[in-house]
Amino acid sequence: MHLVHDPAAPASETIAFDDFLKVDIRLGTIVEAEAFPEARNPAYKLRIDFGEGVGLKRSAAQITGHYTLEALVGSRVMAVVNFMPRQIGPVRSEVLVLGFPDQAGEIVLVRPDRDAPDGARLA
Repeated sequence: MHLVHDPAAPASETIAFDDFLKVDIRLGTIVEAEAFPEARNPAYKLRIDFGEGVGLKRSAAQITGHYTLEALVGSRVMAVVNFMPRQIGPVRSEVLVLGFPDQAGEIVLVRPDRDAPDGARLA
């Protein structure tokens, strides 16, 4: 998968709304965050609680530029929960935490500006 990091790039090809509905994006709370020194690029290992329906999931996230381990625990994130898991070194990443690259290419997490329950699906 190739991700576009150029904010001046045109929009991707048009898809049907039903295609968008296949992507399950949920809100969760980070309950554990630890260093991931084995990662090729600086990253953290996260454990995220998505509530009763999805449960606890693991992720490897390259978000070290703006976030400390201590600040991440208890914070809310959005993630794709229905991609196939990926093995990233010794970590099985089960969800893709969502973010945007800033001007320096460091990831800024996508977060809600109001409270919603863990497991809430993007509508």
